[in-house]
Amino acid sequence: MARIAGINLPKEKRIAIGLTAVYGIGRKLAHQILLKAKIDENIKVQDLTEDQVNKLRTIIAEHITEGDLRRKIQLDIKYLQDIGTYRGVRHRKGLPVRGQLTKTNSRTRKGKKKTVANKKIAAK
Repeated sequence: MARIAGINLPKEKRIAIGLTAVYGIGRKLAHQILLKAKIDENIKVQDLTEDQVNKLRTIIAEHITEGDLRRKIQLDIKYLQDIGTYRGVRHRKGLPVRGQLTKTNSRTRKGKKKTVANKKIAAK
């Protein structure tokens, strides 16, 4: 089992896809890492040798991943809020940040509101 950056990589997947389980590594960066390490993309994670895993660990250590990246993103958002930018205000209010309209959509950011049906008044 390959454990890189504190994450157990899924062993039945190809290494190019398995590396994307690490937060901060996408398909493109995984491809670049494998080229630098001179490892074939089509090898399954379970077929990696210990030497190859160590090579991957050293290359990935050069990049910001997992907890450090999450912390950096949170600090960047907090900085935007502190200086009072439009984006920071949108983050604080829990609204979409990148210019999306909010009249009908944006339920993910705003939260789902429950509608209450009008009650009929009984005739007297």
